[in-house]
Amino acid sequence: MLKQKQIKNPPSSSPRDSEVQLLTWLATCVSVISFLAYFQRGDVALYGDAIAHMNIARRVFDSKTPGLLQLGTVWLPLPHLLMIPFLFSNEMWRRSVGGSIPSMAAYVFAVVGIFRLIRSTLSRGTEPDAPARIAAWTAALVFAANPNLIYMQTTAMGEALYLAFFLWALVHLSAFLRASPKALTKCGLCLAAACLTRYDGWFLAAAIAATVVLLRVFSGSASEPAAPRLRIPRAVAIKFVLIAAAAPTLWLTYNGIVYRNPLEFANGPYSAKAIERKTQGPGQGHPGSDNPLLAGMYFLKSAEANVAENDWLGRAWILFAAAGTIAAVNTYRKKTNDGSSFPPAAWLPLLFLFVPVPFYALSVAYGGVPIFIPAWWPFSHYNVRYGLQLLPAFAAALAILIYLAARSENWKPRLRLACALAVFALPIASYVSIWRTVPVSLEEPQVNMGFRLQLEAQLATWLEKLPSNSTLLMYLGEHVGAVQQAGIPLEHVINEGNHRTWKQPTDPVGLWERALADPAHYADYVVAFEGDPVWQAVAGRHLPALVEIHVTGQQRAILYRVR
Repeated sequence: MLKQKQIKNPPSSSPRDSEVQLLTWLATCVSVISFLAYFQRGDVALYGDAIAHMNIARRVFDSKTPGLLQLGTVWLPLPHLLMIPFLFSNEMWRRSVGGSIPSMAAYVFAVVGIFRLIRSTLSRGTEPDAPARIAAWTAALVFAANPNLIYMQTTAMGEALYLAFFLWALVHLSAFLRASPKALTKCGLCLAAACLTRYDGWFLAAAIAATVVLLRVFSGSASEPAAPRLRIPRAVAIKFVLIAAAAPTLWLTYNGIVYRNPLEFANGPYSAKAIERKTQGPGQGHPGSDNPLLAGMYFLKSAEANVAENDWLGRAWILFAAAGTIAAVNTYRKKTNDGSSFPPAAWLPLLFLFVPVPFYALSVAYGGVPIFIPAWWPFSHYNVRYGLQLLPAFAAALAILIYLAARSENWKPRLRLACALAVFALPIASYVSIWRTVPVSLEEPQVNMGFRLQLEAQLATWLEKLPSNSTLLMYLGEHVGAVQQAGIPLEHVINEGNHRTWKQPTDPVGLWERALADPAHYADYVVAFEGDPVWQAVAGRHLPALVEIHVTGQQRAILYRVR
């Protein structure tokens, strides 16, 4: 049994919680309206990764070799599994709607999650008081109104989904630290889901698991009788650690069995490191490579870019986050008005909001994960969206400042009002500056994917003219979007996924390898992009070309008739 002294029960949150219901409806309206706006403009499927995510999910049931092995490696499986029910519809797949639905739902859950986290953490009794509620609404509105998050939740990308699991893991951790033993199991389940969504979750799970173990080891060691105590039963701690470790263990086992390499996702041919070696060349690296400090600075700069267009406003967010953290630490070292001390563990979940900083510093420095931002060398856009992972920390810091201003009895009302206005002015000015231009997370695919999307659109136009029962031979790794736009079922396309993945480096009797060796025997048409495996396979065969497509900055594509 979890025993705590002088820790008051968390605020109740029943299904009839009017504030949560109102916030849910507001977030749902924002999600749906923004999706319709971006969908109408054709911006939902700009990211190449978003298109790839949808088609990985689709090929689990729509492929010449369907099955869970089509999930592949590198990318974690949960986002794809959640998309599958919405991609059974050919129309929802073709229009990229199905891939957006899990992200939109996750956005709503994330908004409610940060509201619950702040309200429960800052409340002092069974019912939330006014300052805690104001702070919770502040955090939720700052988080939900972020233009970059609003755009990303309309896509099939995993940012919104991970943020939802991230925040709800902390909500349940907070509930556990306030004398709710069952909440630790829920925290573990959320961490397991986060671990199957993004590798950020692995770092988060390790950090929280280590903290729970330390709390278990040092529980009940308070020297003062009046000091708050947290006693975590051994069985509860062990169960939590096992649940949190289950997802990474599952993924390592899957890679070990299927690819004969448990770390295939980290050092295999499709890993971030391998891709960087191909694009950068030997001996070259990205900014922050082998330099965690510089890598961390690039991540913080990307976080600034996601909350403000102006450099000075971006720096103000960092300063406010630091001010909120310092103020919180100083406040909870003091005695409360009734003479009791706040439990040190009560605010612990808020510290985990800053876990993305060390994770991305290490990932950029040693994981082959570059972040390019337009303000710094090489003055381009790549993975700028990663900065969104720090948005909950920014929102929480502003909420804490509002809370402390409302709580302070030594401040005059005018001073409190001035502080609140200053805090609210930052997100308002920042978000207005973003909407006046283009959210950087939208600008990234617009800059990087323009010519590629042109190539896929032109190719799709020709693919639509082929007989509906035709079989294609095509490498889908780069331009699967053309097949998707044309509405050609993936079961009509022989591609690099149609072989036994455990046969490394190739499968001599796999459908993909056999089709490359004799295209005329297996396919009606061939789509070859200059330099890809299909291009090399048909070289010298003198196949009749139906069309040759040239787009600036892209490898030329040729559609051949084979038989």
